[in-house]
Amino acid sequence: MQARMDEVAPDTLTLHEQHGRYPQANSVEDFRRNLAAVQQRIASACLRAGRDPASVRLLPVSKTFDEAHLRMAYAAGCRLLGENKVQEAQRKWEAMADLTDLQWSVIGHLQTNKVKQVARFASEFQALDSLRVAEALDRRLHIEGRQLDVFVQVNTSGEVSKYGLAPDDVGGFLRALPAFSALRVQGLMTLALFSADVSRVRPCFVRLRELRERLRQDAPPGIGLEELSMGMSGDFEIAIEEGATVVRVGQAIFGARAMPDAYYWPTADACP
Repeated sequence: MQARMDEVAPDTLTLHEQHGRYPQANSVEDFRRNLAAVQQRIASACLRAGRDPASVRLLPVSKTFDEAHLRMAYAAGCRLLGENKVQEAQRKWEAMADLTDLQWSVIGHLQTNKVKQVARFASEFQALDSLRVAEALDRRLHIEGRQLDVFVQVNTSGEVSKYGLAPDDVGGFLRALPAFSALRVQGLMTLALFSADVSRVRPCFVRLRELRERLRQDAPPGIGLEELSMGMSGDFEIAIEEGATVVRVGQAIFGARAMPDAYYWPTADACP
């Protein structure tokens, strides 16, 4: 008999193994139940780490799901949704403009030719890793009369296929960001290895936490490094144990997608 997800030790299942284990949520009640289950997993991970569950923000990730499912998630209590693709996010934002308190977090790679859209509708951007993008985004935000919370993406896995700054480059990058006054730097973000081997996944989170601790001592004025966005449906408990303050959870709330997460996340050698 297969063990229930909440009975499985967090170090025994990661992204690959958990893919497909989540039935799709098709009602408001399904979403309420899934959100409660995720919050319980967050609370349990915090208990193990000696942390307050209130110190971890849940970001539901709605990529690939249609408007009907997003509206059910909203009815279940979601007020901030994460999307990878700018065009998909903009389309959903426009279609759901009647939900005036629903906010959007762009969590995928951004090209300069799409900053105009992000500056219009996003409340948060979690994948900043380019000064060209920072400059273009800042310029557009000033035109829109807005500011935007941003996270700096760090490649902690060392994979050449992943976006994000090398850890050694983050300090210099942060020192350049005060020039962009419309960007409110909140912290760092990373994607761990897509691996079933926890001994390879956990170090990605440890590296981000340790990097933040080193950098926050000399962070430029106005550059916030309080937040660590790391962990997804299959590994967010591990991320919380290592200091995550934001976890990006999609499948455990919305249900399994047609393909594993690795398919949907753009890589440096693929078109976003």
